[in-house]
Amino acid sequence: MKLSCRLWALGAALISLPVVAITGCASTPAPPPPESRSGRPDRGADLIAQYGCGSCHTIPGVTRADGLVGPPLTRFGARSYIAGELPNNADNLRRWISDPQGVEPGTAMPNLGVDAIDAQDIVAYLYTLD
Repeated sequence: MKLSCRLWALGAALISLPVVAITGCASTPAPPPPESRSGRPDRGADLIAQYGCGSCHTIPGVTRADGLVGPPLTRFGARSYIAGELPNNADNLRRWISDPQGVEPGTAMPNLGVDAIDAQDIVAYLYTLD
């Protein structure tokens, strides 16, 4: 009888281990993708082509945007960070597009002279890529 009680206790302990391990590995749900409620995504796609962003980045929906210097901007709206250091939100993305050297001196991304309105429209387009 004592042996069967011990075996039962051991079995119960082993069965409960995976539950503990699974709950210990659970992650919090991902935050919703960022969005830009201002700006014109259609104009943003044209501006991306005009500023030549596609010479360095692969960008879906933009003609000849197949560059391999910078990271691809596919699914940009689903990303957590911009340039690996700024939380991905519209204000930070506008800041990065307008003045990447001011955000990260020495970054490979050049200042292209993107004004505030153009940056807003580019941001609106990039957030459609989720």
